[in-house]
Amino acid sequence: MWGMLVIPPMMLPRDGRFGAGPSKVRAESVDGLVSVSRNVLGTSHRAAPVRDLVARIRTGLGELYALPDGYEIILGNGGASAFWDAAVFNLISRRSAHGCFGEFSTKFASAAQRAPHLADPAIAKVDAGSVVLPPADAEADVYAWAHNETSTGAVAPVYRMGSGDALTVIDGTSAAAGIPVELSELDVYYFSPQKGFGSDGGLWFAVCSPRALARIAELAAGDRWIPDFLNLQLAVENSRKEQTLNTPAVATLVLMEQQLQWLLASGGMAYAVARTTASSAHLYAWAEQHELATPFVADPAYRSPVIGTIDFADSVDAAALAATLRANGIVDVEPYRKLGRNQLRVGMFAAVDPEDVAALTACIDWVLQQTRS
Repeated sequence: MWGMLVIPPMMLPRDGRFGAGPSKVRAESVDGLVSVSRNVLGTSHRAAPVRDLVARIRTGLGELYALPDGYEIILGNGGASAFWDAAVFNLISRRSAHGCFGEFSTKFASAAQRAPHLADPAIAKVDAGSVVLPPADAEADVYAWAHNETSTGAVAPVYRMGSGDALTVIDGTSAAAGIPVELSELDVYYFSPQKGFGSDGGLWFAVCSPRALARIAELAAGDRWIPDFLNLQLAVENSRKEQTLNTPAVATLVLMEQQLQWLLASGGMAYAVARTTASSAHLYAWAEQHELATPFVADPAYRSPVIGTIDFADSVDAAALAATLRANGIVDVEPYRKLGRNQLRVGMFAAVDPEDVAALTACIDWVLQQTRS
């Protein structure tokens, strides 16, 4: 029954991509890739065309985030997952403290726990669907958590923790370009471009405070062995030259710049936040009023504006629902695989039109009605 359903075409979203990452890449960005790439693809990443591209991205990010004085934007290869390992070598002096409330906030804590040169981290952990910040710890020199937990759709507050030289290090991967953040309240805000920045993966970006830059330089000058690929001091030095240590994915850079220019021309972060807020407000209101659906994150204060997770009643086969939507061109709404819940997960980054989120819920209603009649 599920697989044979054909949703009326007039009901379908104009764009059916709702992935949590990789996320929707705007058609205009793809057009820009075609026009811009003639000058940059297949050329040296140390030559002017690519370095100018990197410079425009770093400048654009600084404008989007109103970069505080002394803060710098650095970049490197490998994505945010690689940055966890880089942080273990370059940001944590001896011990870190972590707030773990989903798959990705936990992975950074696990990386620190496995590092033989570090003391065991202090960890606070809660069940998926809620939020917890790191525990206060007199020995911690890094406090780390995710701004937005991609796996669960929970958003956490961001403010400086600890005292003295302790750094506040925030994973902004799925929050970036969709949820506001005050950079003066943290020391490192790192993210990948394949979510809110409507690009492909393979790179990481990090906003670093003067305190973080000093920590990076201090550890690099010490006797700790740091692989070059994960050496943030080398990343700082290369970023100041508008390049990466290793050859970057240039097409990813082009797509990211296209998204950045669109956001800045449309009104910057305020514009992005207005779109994600409109999309998520509709999704959560729909779920709260639905007899068969409910927001997975119980506390409205913790519900993400960019990743919405919706649980369904046992009478609904959410996997079959997702498969039916996919057969009709509405894709990537499956839940995070390790949660194992009867739910859908909806990416609502700035590139996603709020009208398409409304169309998505209408299509879900239509499918559920057909299967119950």
